[in-house]
Amino acid sequence: MNRIDLIIVRRVASNVGLTLAVLFGIVLLVESLNTSRFSALAATGGAPLALTAVALAAARWIIDTLPLTFLVGTVAGLLNLQATREMTVIKASGRSVWRVMMVPLAVTFAGGVLVTLLVDTAVIQLNRTLSLSTTSGEVGSSGTLWLDERQGDVHYILEAGYVNPSGTALGSINVFTMEAPRDRIEAPAAELVGNEWVMAQATRYRSNEMPEAMTDFRLPTARTAGDMRARIASIKDMTVWELAGSLAARLTDSRERAETETRFLRLLALPLTLCGSLVIAFAFTAGYRRTNKYGGAVLYGIVLGVLVYVVTEMAGRAGGAGVMHPAIAVAGPAVVAIVIGVTVLLNREDGRT
Repeated sequence: MNRIDLIIVRRVASNVGLTLAVLFGIVLLVESLNTSRFSALAATGGAPLALTAVALAAARWIIDTLPLTFLVGTVAGLLNLQATREMTVIKASGRSVWRVMMVPLAVTFAGGVLVTLLVDTAVIQLNRTLSLSTTSGEVGSSGTLWLDERQGDVHYILEAGYVNPSGTALGSINVFTMEAPRDRIEAPAAELVGNEWVMAQATRYRSNEMPEAMTDFRLPTARTAGDMRARIASIKDMTVWELAGSLAARLTDSRERAETETRFLRLLALPLTLCGSLVIAFAFTAGYRRTNKYGGAVLYGIVLGVLVYVVTEMAGRAGGAGVMHPAIAVAGPAVVAIVIGVTVLLNREDGRT
């Protein structure tokens, strides 16, 4: 990296940082308007806890919209270089736009990897420490978990009053068998071992009979540890490492696997998406102008960035619903953004203008 590359990276990074700071402040203000939540958190752990929770919520929002915010900040940085004619001097030195864009692309990719592996993980972990409960999905508002299990001729509904964060240990168990004679089974705890729920101590209740104490009672299940982790936790509240662990644990539920895989691939594709935003910004603002009127070019670039962001969100939802393959849903919009930006650059720099 020479001095010219350093100037470009510093100018773009400073404007991206300023854009993120302004947007973070706006989101922070909006989040703080939820006075009921703020008051509840303040009553639980004081004002510092409430402020931290609001800041973490704003940080999650910033990460979710990072490609669009990064595009706006990059456009502002490049316009700053154009306004001071520094970009003109850089090009006059014999550097093509491709060479000018090379180092910012590398820095952007590295920054995207950092956000995916460290920043997003840190925000999620900090957010968990402030939450009274991290369970969601199939866990009801009362804190109970309901599972409808069918394995061969065995059909039962399992209710658990407590769920270990790993998903493989349950407490306060009630099992309702759906076949005659419709037994009800109570157990203090159950553990997922292989393809079975194992209850060391259990009591079976049957109509017109005395309760029967049982030991080492087992019920077959098709659920894996990965299925349980995905069921008790919101996909958005899982780090990239936990998502990888769930996928490695053989998710058998097709819907949960699609959601988990889409979220996992979306985090991995964040560096590529940010590179697409950078290419679009260069395509619409790095060209030479006799005047400093870049309104139309900036508008086209931002509109295209918003369009790519909307398409990315829609494709992500389609991938999570299983309508589209997660890899196509995640990588498709990022690749399309890069192709569009490169096409515009080729036309403006090497083609007819």
